[in-house]
Amino acid sequence: MAPECSQKRNQPFDNSAVSSTQRAAKRVKTSLARTILSQTSDKALNKHGDLDVSAFVQAREFEIEAMETSMGKSKASLAARAFQQVPKELRRRTASHNVKRVPKRLRARAAKEMREDNTPTVTARRRKSTPHMRLRLETAKKLEVLNARIKAKREKAKQQKLDDAAKRPSTGSRPPRRKKNTLIDPQKPDAKYRRRQIHKVWLPTHVFHAKRAHMPDPKDPLWRFAIPLTPTAKVYRPTHRAASSRGCIAWDTSYMSTILIEGVETSLLGLLEDVGVDGRMLTGTKGAKWRQGTRSWYGWVRERDSEKRWISEINIVWCSNIVKADEGTLTSRTQQKKEKRQAFLRVHPSAFLELWNELIKDTKIQRPSPSIEDLRFQMGSIEITGPSSTEALIGVLRSTSHDTSTAVCLPQSTWDCLSALSNPSTLPPNALLHFAAHDPRLFHPPRTVALPPNNEDALLDLLAAWPPDISPTPSCLFSSVVRHTASHLPSQKTINRRKSTALPGNFPEPLSTDPAIPVILLTCRAPSINQQGTWTLLLPWKCVLPVWYGLMHYPLRTGGNPRFGGLDELRQIHFERGQPWFPGDYPGTKAGYGWELRERAKRKKLWEKRPKSKRISWDAVNLGDGKKGEVGMGWACDWERLFLGPAPASDLSGEANGSKESRTGTENMSNASAAPEKESSFEDLQIQHLPLSILSTLPASDIPPRALSPINLKLLHRGAPTTCARIYRLPKANLALRKQWLSLLSTIQSSKITSINPSNNSHPDQKEKSKKPISQSVLLEDAPNWEKRQALARMLLSGPTTPQEKDYPPCPAEEDLLGFVTTGNFDLGAGKGTAVGSLALVKVLGKIEGNGDRDDKIAKIVAGQDDGYVDADSTRNGGKSVKHLKGEDKICIVRDAGLSIGRLARWEFI
Repeated sequence: MAPECSQKRNQPFDNSAVSSTQRAAKRVKTSLARTILSQTSDKALNKHGDLDVSAFVQAREFEIEAMETSMGKSKASLAARAFQQVPKELRRRTASHNVKRVPKRLRARAAKEMREDNTPTVTARRRKSTPHMRLRLETAKKLEVLNARIKAKREKAKQQKLDDAAKRPSTGSRPPRRKKNTLIDPQKPDAKYRRRQIHKVWLPTHVFHAKRAHMPDPKDPLWRFAIPLTPTAKVYRPTHRAASSRGCIAWDTSYMSTILIEGVETSLLGLLEDVGVDGRMLTGTKGAKWRQGTRSWYGWVRERDSEKRWISEINIVWCSNIVKADEGTLTSRTQQKKEKRQAFLRVHPSAFLELWNELIKDTKIQRPSPSIEDLRFQMGSIEITGPSSTEALIGVLRSTSHDTSTAVCLPQSTWDCLSALSNPSTLPPNALLHFAAHDPRLFHPPRTVALPPNNEDALLDLLAAWPPDISPTPSCLFSSVVRHTASHLPSQKTINRRKSTALPGNFPEPLSTDPAIPVILLTCRAPSINQQGTWTLLLPWKCVLPVWYGLMHYPLRTGGNPRFGGLDELRQIHFERGQPWFPGDYPGTKAGYGWELRERAKRKKLWEKRPKSKRISWDAVNLGDGKKGEVGMGWACDWERLFLGPAPASDLSGEANGSKESRTGTENMSNASAAPEKESSFEDLQIQHLPLSILSTLPASDIPPRALSPINLKLLHRGAPTTCARIYRLPKANLALRKQWLSLLSTIQSSKITSINPSNNSHPDQKEKSKKPISQSVLLEDAPNWEKRQALARMLLSGPTTPQEKDYPPCPAEEDLLGFVTTGNFDLGAGKGTAVGSLALVKVLGKIEGNGDRDDKIAKIVAGQDDGYVDADSTRNGGKSVKHLKGEDKICIVRDAGLSIGRLARWEFI
């Protein structure tokens, strides 16, 4: 053994012994403070064993004094300082030595503690300046004088501009000319922030979020917008509570792209039909209210030519255009057909350009030709969900005055009566409200809305009648003049001046010259009746910030204020509701595949940054049965590997000679995604997304060979799947391995039955019914009944096999791979591990290729009406079919990337 060399550097001080001693002393101090001295009962008895009353009273008096002393010591030893009493989100690092950083109610206590502890505090004006500091102060004074001159010049020019604007009408400048069939550029930002928006566009609430949330890399924005990712505080559990049980959470979704289509109604219907809108919504009675302008529609659109791939899910809102009752003649109806109508199309920014190009092509075909207008930077939006979402919106959006004689049927009167609504899902499906609202800054800070008397009965009557359907009115938000007028709100200085002239405790009265804010409120139901719906507020771009500040400061009835969320929180809410999030959970679309490539590069970069000893060695992953090496790229949802199979051996050898890594299983694998570069492109891979509404009606022969469909899966036992987890079907070729997984499945189901009905006093017929499916599915061998009963008893008592046991079944082979998990985690609402993923329909529906009624079988499986099937492969052996467990066709095995353990789960189409 080599002799120890001398230390050339000062080693860091090992404070483990000191810290352990301090912790031990603190534990002893706490224990002594909580210890209450007492006396035994022997002291209260005399020598004859009789009770001595005086001695007993003295003993109890001693114990009471000891308890009071212990209470005082415990309170003093465990007392927290003033700055520790502040809520977590209000704590500041400098609060421990600066009294002004603590809330006013705790400043006196904090000052007293600082005096007792001799906490050093130094203020800036009392600090002794150094020569370097004096030089900086002189430079700062010179710069201050220079800035004062520049500021005065700017103020003078600004005041001159305001004076000129005061002489003109209050609407401000002339509305800009509408640019039809042309993409528009974002508005030119102020000179102060112009250089920061070269590669991206700020949202209206960017300054609010930049101080409170993590933002993307300035040179790598999301869809050319600076979208907040997640708040800086820990908000995973608070987000779940705010969206489901108490409070609400809001997002600034102004990055959503808005397109205005205008033209004759027949041309607009033809345009929407060309991009894949359901024909029943365009001409049938099902979409009558939607075309009337009292409902919104959510659905998928596709390409018109070539392969007709599905692009994205969009939201369409029509502008009401109703003819009066006294104009019901033939002439007026003919005139109505010639009148132009308008509609909003809201689409995700990742799919905007693809949809825009399709609409441009379709407008050239329709006659008369409709026009489309790009409103991306003129229309903003806010999404809010939670039990208190309606209350917060009503407290901020105050509708303008209206005529009382017709107030019953107007949307603003309906909006004012919804203060008792706790879930937007109780409203009519896809209900829509529009009205004009006052500037929220006039009523800032907002006050809590009081519940009206008999609110439940009045709310039920309102929901049953729903007056907006009786006499629909057009929304002002479709007018470019109104949007332009609403964008020129009074300055904050003017608002403050008006508020200062109001009486104490009162808000200033709105003036007739104040521009109103046109808004449209859309509702979206949750997939489950127990989940919260979502409000979507559409309003002009420059009106988003005043409404946002009002929402963030609104005092809820349940306490606190509405929370704000980022992109991660939006994905979390979709995940907990079992809904896929666009584009991340739709890899079959061009936008979704682009998101997968982006996230794949991030995960690969994080994996490469870790040292070799700390990162997963993908080629060393043991998959059981002698299989080694991860299937595809471990950091990716490798759709290339699923559809194209492993790379040829020649390619692998060439990669190994050219670099130290290869695609399927060398130690580094950093060039795995670069090997099949041509296959990674969306056009070359030719994958397609197939919505559930189309899949349920499409014949099996028309299903594309590389179609993907999203699913929601729930684990049947323990575990929580993660992103990029592999989804397998039950083994099809290896019957022995299939039988092992079926045995594990029946054990899990039987353990759930015994946990729900633990009593053994049930009727014998009920016991036989519960045992019957287990004995048929597990014990298929020709064994005596007493052996089957013994095996069943052992199985019920032992419980399901755990992954640590030797007889736990290994994962299926690569040929049984169905798809990948795009979002997976532990669901706080369901209390178990759930995931959202995508499956290859060819492999899912290939189970029933041997059946004659294959098309009917596919439709039943998609609709959830059929859970069982007969294995076609089993008919080849003797012509005898084997019946499996019910729901076996939707049972899958989920394995996290880099792990060898698979877990059973059940999936459903979404």
